[in-house]
Amino acid sequence: MSIQLSDVLQGKKTVALGGHIRPDGDCVGSSLGLYIYLKEQYPEVETDVYLEEIPESYQMIHGTDAVKHNIPEGRQYDLFICLDCGDEMRLGFSEPLFQAAKETFCIDHHVSNRAFADKNYIVPDASSTSELVYRMLDKEKISLYTAEALYMGIIHDTGVFQYSCTSPETMEAAAELLRKGVDGNKIIDKTYYEKTYIQNQILGRALLESILILDKKCIVSSVSKSEMEFYEAKPSDLEGIVSQLRLTQGIEVAMFMYELETRQFKVSLRSQGKVDVSTIAQFFGGGGHKRAAGFTMKGTSHDVINNVGARIVLQLDRKDNL
Repeated sequence: MSIQLSDVLQGKKTVALGGHIRPDGDCVGSSLGLYIYLKEQYPEVETDVYLEEIPESYQMIHGTDAVKHNIPEGRQYDLFICLDCGDEMRLGFSEPLFQAAKETFCIDHHVSNRAFADKNYIVPDASSTSELVYRMLDKEKISLYTAEALYMGIIHDTGVFQYSCTSPETMEAAAELLRKGVDGNKIIDKTYYEKTYIQNQILGRALLESILILDKKCIVSSVSKSEMEFYEAKPSDLEGIVSQLRLTQGIEVAMFMYELETRQFKVSLRSQGKVDVSTIAQFFGGGGHKRAAGFTMKGTSHDVINNVGARIVLQLDRKDNL
């Protein structure tokens, strides 16, 4: 199934774009890629993009200075496009705009998405929301700035084309974006691999303090609120830690958590494939993909480990008995 952007915009004069809280590379890439395309190809349509604070490394992408972090009181748009977000509650501060819009449209690739908008373009097998946005656009009209944003989104949600979600279509899309003049190496280095000193410090601590549980089939690490304050780290500084934990030899699941507020943790899960972490995340009110998912849980770090560990064991035991 493919949806054309021109059909979605039929009769629309005002459009708002919004992504999930704590925006990652794909959320930023898909939102800005679509925003730039709309500005360039549909100047008659008033378009605004709403996202939380964008991590500094992503600010090399054109258009980040146009992102709005507050919503105007009483504003109603003809269309609200929700990107890379499986639940309207995860829109955060822009949710009121979604609720007030005359029509809503969701573009997403999370298997846990329940098609909550008026119209939905949800493809769980797609590598990223950025790839889905690419499919919707007139390829001849994609500018360098749009291509850079979408390329960044694709490389982040594919782990630079390493994850199983990377399909031949993904590689073809990336190739076409590179042909627009994108400096792929620069985007990969600056937004994916390069780390600040603070990021390396807290990564080192997370690795050093990690533990193995469930007969060494699961690796777990956590960072408390006080530790984040000590390192002066923001949530965006913790990106990539769970993926690094997943590389540990012999483990099936990696779990990383950090304290949002006292006894409230943001939990990220990564799987080697044997465990479907999206079902675990959904059980605790979150969502994601089979190999990458997340949710928020209240309690101590030990509470989180015990509760999540019990769900992991159920799947491991089931697979071991097959």
